[in-house]
Amino acid sequence: MKAEAYTHTINGTGESSPERIGVIDPSRGSVFAQCPSASQEQLARAVEAARASSGNWQRLGFDGRRVYLEKFAAALRDSIETLTPMLTQEQGKPLDQSRAEILRAAESTPRLCGLTVEDEVLNDTPTERVELRHRPLGVVGVISPWNAPIGLAVLRMAQALYAGNTVVAKPSPYTPLTTLKVGEIARGIFPAGTVNVVAGGDDLGRWMTEHPGIDKISFTGSVRTGKRVMASAAASLKRVTLELGGNDPAIVLPDVDLKQTAHQIFWTAFRNSGQICMAIKRLFVHEEIYEPMIEELAAIARGAKVGDGTEPGVDFGPLQNRMQFDIVSSLLADTRGLPGVRIATGGAPLDRPGYFVPPTIVADIADDTRLVREEPFGPVLPVLKFSDIDDAIARANDTRYGLGASVWSKDLDTARAIADRLEAGTTWINCHLVSDVHTPFGGCKESGLGRANSVFGIKEDMEMNVLRIRKAA
Repeated sequence: MKAEAYTHTINGTGESSPERIGVIDPSRGSVFAQCPSASQEQLARAVEAARASSGNWQRLGFDGRRVYLEKFAAALRDSIETLTPMLTQEQGKPLDQSRAEILRAAESTPRLCGLTVEDEVLNDTPTERVELRHRPLGVVGVISPWNAPIGLAVLRMAQALYAGNTVVAKPSPYTPLTTLKVGEIARGIFPAGTVNVVAGGDDLGRWMTEHPGIDKISFTGSVRTGKRVMASAAASLKRVTLELGGNDPAIVLPDVDLKQTAHQIFWTAFRNSGQICMAIKRLFVHEEIYEPMIEELAAIARGAKVGDGTEPGVDFGPLQNRMQFDIVSSLLADTRGLPGVRIATGGAPLDRPGYFVPPTIVADIADDTRLVREEPFGPVLPVLKFSDIDDAIARANDTRYGLGASVWSKDLDTARAIADRLEAGTTWINCHLVSDVHTPFGGCKESGLGRANSVFGIKEDMEMNVLRIRKAA
């Protein structure tokens, strides 16, 4: 594809850039397209356009903004067959998963816009009335990651827009193309300047967090980068929402239906080749079912098909980029060298072009190893044995992460008592990785700051305002 096929969206028009980013097909490990890389001057004009259109956009109110967002969602759905192969080629996930990601974004947007943020009366007496109101911030910068480029970009943009803000969005330089095409769709629907999409590398992200004309940064990505975003935003006291990494534990009690639970846990842990922040990353299994659980998981892994996402029947595509491939390869090499560790299946990258790692089940591994302490963000699951539930809870909580956690048991009262002691932004019972736009999502500890989705997420993109009225005596 030619570079000219992809353009930024700035003030309602398409623009290219002299600088280019080579976009790599992770199934082959080679560049297949060129993407324009925005200059600092182009970012400045995008921010200026967003600020200029902000007042009119705010004055539309929730009902007026909803109309535009519903049209946008319908256009996204109409473009799904064009966007799906594009997303698979740059991200790597199988075609059906790319289609599902885009469809979910299209369906979730109008659902989010069905929510309302109402003013609240805090006090009303004969002499005084106090109201709590929420007003748009102004311009929100949305920085989205490479693991779910469209799902995360569209929903964060939609939330900011529905709250009354205008947007400057930046996709990951690893997966910029489909998001730029979404920007093209947006230009034909929203008033000029309301939605701006610019692609670029780390410098562009830094310019956004430093720019005084951007009032908030909504960032999804790694803990390390999230900390840099927060530090940079501090210079202008920007608001931030940070959805960062996770090392989610799952605790499995011995009363579960083994086959059914193993199936659910496997696809929760390995979906998108393990490249989901809230996937299961550490599996704590009671000693009574430890070996049978490992056997079930390994059997499912051996039956899964790994390959190019465009091939029929593929369950898992490649890791998205060379950097992540090297991280996971290093973790696997380190793990294979540990005494006593058992690799039930997988364990090494595939010997073929591209960034392929098969689903890997690791048993008999200690809690203080790299694989257990770090977030692998790849198709590798350590299975850890426990006999005492208090011990399992303490080990599950022994992490700097706090995004999600789950408990698996037929005894819901016991499961709830355990769930109440786990340190996480979301705790599931007999499921994991389930979320929707009506439910707030985010992490505690180093897994993030703030919440996305739901009325709580919309309010995160707004400023709280108190109106105090002294009534006439």
